[in-house]
Amino acid sequence: MPKKTSLLLMSMALYGCAHFDKSASTSENYSILSFPKRLIGQPAKPELSEWHRDSLDMCLIHETEQLTEFALPVSVNLWDRVRDGFSLDTEINRRIQQEIDWYSKHPSYMARVSERAEKYLHYVVEEIERRQMPMELALLPIVESAFDPFAYSSGRAAGMWQVIPGTGKMLGLKQNWWYDGRRDVTASTDAALTYLEQLYNQLGKDWLLALAAYNSGAGNVQRAIKKNQASGKSTDYWSLKLPKETEMYVPRLLALKELVQNPEIYGLSFYPIANEPYFVSVDVGSQIDLAQAAEWAGISTADLAALNPGFNRWATDPDGPHRLLLPRDKADAFMAKLAEVPVEQRVVWHRHQIKNGDTLSGLAQQYRTTVSILQTINNLTGTNLRAGQTLMVPSTGHPALLADNKNAPAQTNSKIEYRVQAGDSLWVISRKFDVTTQQLAQWNNLSQNSQIFPGQKLVIWQKTAAFHATPGGERTIRKVAYRVRKGDSLAAIASKFKVRVADITEWNQVNPSKRLQPGQNLTLYVDVTRVQ
Repeated sequence: MPKKTSLLLMSMALYGCAHFDKSASTSENYSILSFPKRLIGQPAKPELSEWHRDSLDMCLIHETEQLTEFALPVSVNLWDRVRDGFSLDTEINRRIQQEIDWYSKHPSYMARVSERAEKYLHYVVEEIERRQMPMELALLPIVESAFDPFAYSSGRAAGMWQVIPGTGKMLGLKQNWWYDGRRDVTASTDAALTYLEQLYNQLGKDWLLALAAYNSGAGNVQRAIKKNQASGKSTDYWSLKLPKETEMYVPRLLALKELVQNPEIYGLSFYPIANEPYFVSVDVGSQIDLAQAAEWAGISTADLAALNPGFNRWATDPDGPHRLLLPRDKADAFMAKLAEVPVEQRVVWHRHQIKNGDTLSGLAQQYRTTVSILQTINNLTGTNLRAGQTLMVPSTGHPALLADNKNAPAQTNSKIEYRVQAGDSLWVISRKFDVTTQQLAQWNNLSQNSQIFPGQKLVIWQKTAAFHATPGGERTIRKVAYRVRKGDSLAAIASKFKVRVADITEWNQVNPSKRLQPGQNLTLYVDVTRVQ
């Protein structure tokens, strides 16, 4: 597959800006700078909903972010295949138009979403065609997660399709310490489409009602139907009184359909996604260390995690699944290397459950490693352990982590110049590089409450030998908007999301001695691989 610089490239002239004429082009190139043939009447400016704000956060988009112009060659276009499969009758109404206006005015968001979609969309399209379902459903991960397989909500919904734990269990998605099938690209797609089929058959073979039920539950939809029946009213989706979020949910999907179906009307230029599989599924046959797997495939651990986001640790689940998704052009080299390595040498990490009397120094001696390495790979800031806690420890198959290895990397500090990205904060950056916000502030002559801006350069001092206990590293941390419920406390929220009370107070500038109020909004930064 040719390497692409970007996937969805488009721009929308903002209302009130100067008009530009877009002349017809005969070149087989797409430019990000395209302008609308007509402008839709300027709508009223509704206040952004929680979903709209969360969607921008998912893609780390700032309103002022600028796009760059690219000229890229056209290839066989998966978006054409998506358009050809659209089958739902859609008449643009006020609710749909409102969502069209929002998407159109956020081209940066759409560009980021489609860039993520390249890895996953072909598989989704294939499955929808195989099941003979409406192709509009291929756009549902944009509504649910902005095609982020690590997405996580305050309601504990996880993955590209945002499946909650109970529904995941009902659909047969495995969820344990090692692995969460709700984030598995293929398993979650299969489960979500199966669930949508079930809802469709349960709700009178009406796809709009099935979609509403996917968002709010079949019970809510059925109660709304019965209420309208009792009042002699229509029972189609548009006539039902549903939760506010659900009343906006289906219009969002249909708005996306309109934008994909008629991009030229809205001044959008979709860069083609190749109409071919991005990945292949490889049966490894045993547990495997993911860092080794990435090395054998010739890709980074971040790229491996993007295709295999279901794994919570550096190794796959010993009880399976034993398959990995790999880029198509990397699979053969990986399989050749795998065939050379005995099963017992494919895992370089072990799981150790803490017992009474265990200490970090004792475990370091037992596993021939060091206290600092155990702290680093398990994200420990101190030396306290508790019975029942689980640590990842290196085996003799990972000589770089053994204390008696003369070639082990030295724990020396190196200087890094980091350019601030959209959505960054001192805390987010501190988690990326395993330092404290106090250190970041000190190194850069800032206060811990200082605002930072995209493009700003920061100096970071970091130990050169860095290992992490999860395959995605900082990529697995997600911003979660949490609304305080009756009976909540800082300790209870910290326990639920596997964060510290001190972190919550720092992120939200709240006084830990004051009681939280129901309805109060908190911002959390959650490592989705640690939340069970």
